[in-house]
Amino acid sequence: MNRYNRHIILSEVGSSGQEKLNKAKVLVIGAGGLGCPILQYLAAAGIGEIGIIDFDVVELSNLQRQVLFGKSSLGKNKAIAAKDRLEDLNDEIKITAYPEALTYQNAIALFKLYDIIVDGSDNFETRYMVNDASIITNKPLVFGAIYKFEGQVSVFNYNQGPSYRCLFPNLPEKDAIPNCSEIGVLGVLPGIIGSMQANEVIKLILGIGDVLSGTLLCYNALTNQTSSLKINRNNAVINKVLDSKSNFNTKPLLINCETTFEVSIEDIISNQNIQIIDVREIDELPKIDGFNIENLPLSTLHFNIKQLNNNSAKYFFCQSGIRSKKAVELLKTHDIANCFSIKEDAVELKNYIEKQYKETINGR
Repeated sequence: MNRYNRHIILSEVGSSGQEKLNKAKVLVIGAGGLGCPILQYLAAAGIGEIGIIDFDVVELSNLQRQVLFGKSSLGKNKAIAAKDRLEDLNDEIKITAYPEALTYQNAIALFKLYDIIVDGSDNFETRYMVNDASIITNKPLVFGAIYKFEGQVSVFNYNQGPSYRCLFPNLPEKDAIPNCSEIGVLGVLPGIIGSMQANEVIKLILGIGDVLSGTLLCYNALTNQTSSLKINRNNAVINKVLDSKSNFNTKPLLINCETTFEVSIEDIISNQNIQIIDVREIDELPKIDGFNIENLPLSTLHFNIKQLNNNSAKYFFCQSGIRSKKAVELLKTHDIANCFSIKEDAVELKNYIEKQYKETINGR
């Protein structure tokens, strides 16, 4: 009663709600930047059984954001180090560490042991594997992702709702999108996004509030702005977890799957009635000589829809292709047509347009 008093005195929780939390079983994939705050708050909340799977070891560079660990954890397996810390935080719950990689061989059996799956992974291969295994085992999946100063949260496969593949049907090309070890991440961002994920887990267990099913919540730490994108459910049939990393580009069986419209650079230059729109933040912009590029950051796009020309084709680009796809999905919810996401990243687009511009000038 003393430990969970602040929960119990909430009318929306009470003793019965705390009992639900104490009986729940949650598996957290990854004990890194996202996994640490997820695990910390779930353990403090009194989730009865928590599983942690992570094959990685704690390194010095992790301590900038992975708040469960200290210098004494360096060199230890993250799942085991997290378990040790969480047992000190709450010794009344069951915590199981799985110091191994999540694979197609162990995913199904492991997921069947838990009620809710929480994705704290940092790579696309694992995210697709987690999604597909959640569908097969019919487990709700609480998703989170971070990129530099931006984060995303959603709940997939809940009450027949959309899955991760409804948002991103297919795996990106290998190394197309850098991870935080290559491009960096603000240390507090995974704390914010991981706490949001833990919040969604608690809401799922208690049956309270509005669960982020069918909605992708996007947060920008630089502007403190949030935006929500609607996710429509596709009729995706997943009947097995893909059997190796080399096969992750294999597409699942998709029936009537309407995906984001994507085009290549070559497809846009010949079309004169167009808008090319950069959805990155202002401080990310490189100057592109010889071409009029408009800047409408994704974080503020829903406030600036009137700046779009209804009579032109609208082509969006960003650093890696993620935000441009989000922009197209956002505008679909506003019934704005002729919107396309450029496959190539900003650097490739810049190089191509400047090359075309120079050839045009020289041709004259």
